[in-house]
Amino acid sequence: MNRLNDSIHKELSRLEVVAEANRCLFCYDAPCMRACPTHIDVASFIKKITTGNLLGSARTIMDANPMGASCARVCPTENLCEGACVYTKDSVAIRIGDLQRYATDWARENNVQLFEPGTPTGKKVAIIGGGPAGLSAARELRRMGHAVTIYESKKDAGGLNTYGIVPFRLALDVALWEAQQIIDMGVDMRTGVTVGKDVALDELLKNFDATIIACGMGSVPKLGIPGEDLQGVLDALDVIERAKIGGSVRELGSSVAVIGAGNTAIDALTCAKRLGIERVTMYYRRTEDEMTAYPFEYEFAKQEGIEFRWLCSPKRILGTNGRVSGVEFVRTRHQAAGGSSRSAPAEVPDSEFVAEVDTVIRAIGQSRRVNLFDQLGIKHEGGVVQVDSDLQTSRAGIFAAGDCIFAKGSREAMVVEAAEQGKIAARSVNRALEQRHG
Repeated sequence: MNRLNDSIHKELSRLEVVAEANRCLFCYDAPCMRACPTHIDVASFIKKITTGNLLGSARTIMDANPMGASCARVCPTENLCEGACVYTKDSVAIRIGDLQRYATDWARENNVQLFEPGTPTGKKVAIIGGGPAGLSAARELRRMGHAVTIYESKKDAGGLNTYGIVPFRLALDVALWEAQQIIDMGVDMRTGVTVGKDVALDELLKNFDATIIACGMGSVPKLGIPGEDLQGVLDALDVIERAKIGGSVRELGSSVAVIGAGNTAIDALTCAKRLGIERVTMYYRRTEDEMTAYPFEYEFAKQEGIEFRWLCSPKRILGTNGRVSGVEFVRTRHQAAGGSSRSAPAEVPDSEFVAEVDTVIRAIGQSRRVNLFDQLGIKHEGGVVQVDSDLQTSRAGIFAAGDCIFAKGSREAMVVEAAEQGKIAARSVNRALEQRHG
């Protein structure tokens, strides 16, 4: 049974929304606002809901967070705004995420244009990448009056929100609505265009007053083991994209193994399960405590019936007639105290075993866009762009935001963090342009 588009978010009635909003204490020093990376004025948007001002509520949310509709669905609210709620200690936190979703859904369903561009300044800014960071930066720059051109390699804008988050968590129309809100402010969105290939970098840098790199990361890298050329070895991001855009993924078989333990791995696992795959199992070479997926994502996957195998490292993929038939794993040992927390776990001698599977999905992170950064002549460490506190790169006039600046070996970046970085980059660009032309 295909449950791919069955949203995991409960639709609230108007009565439920009003009752929940009226629980809010509207704290003067609102800890929920401080806990939000984009600093949404939570008390204000909830107060507007209680008075029936849904337009004002949506504007308050989206003013602080251009990805506010998406974040109402994908943010780990229990670790952010709801986790900081004063009710949390002794009662149940205000359902801030649900209320945020209600207000932004009202704006989306009523086709409201929330913001307008500022007075034209005559300055032009190029943005490489039309995902959360790039869109957020574009929105802010347009409000400041700068002309903005976004170069996006995919067919549609939205980046991870459009292509990389499963539809039952974040529907396609929500991500596209957020992008369209920003495009309708006069952003020149050039989709299907890859910078460095379809547009020369020298030309881009010459024609714009500033550039923001917000291209995120690339595809999932290879596992580096024998058998990866067999039919049935897939990239997790490709699986999610095909499922989200096309509604299905052909020939997954009845047993799927996902290698990795981040949020993308969880999305690939739950996506396969909701497509009706009988047995879906995650394999990870480290321990449960070392997985990088959000706790709520992990809990959701367990509720969906996903199986988990810890301390298992793939050695080779087995095949029959050119197609995957299994994976040989070796058991690993948890790192001893004092060792590097992210060094490779030691293998347990003579502990190999074979898992019979029809499909293997790689979900071990994403590759970095090293070639692009080298061509731009900016400093990076293994593909992590180096920036200062203003998100300025080592080259004047070039700024960066989003996944491309997120350090390796830590938890995965949040959409809300990318949105905030886009805002910071836009403000930094604006200051630089004012100083240069003031």
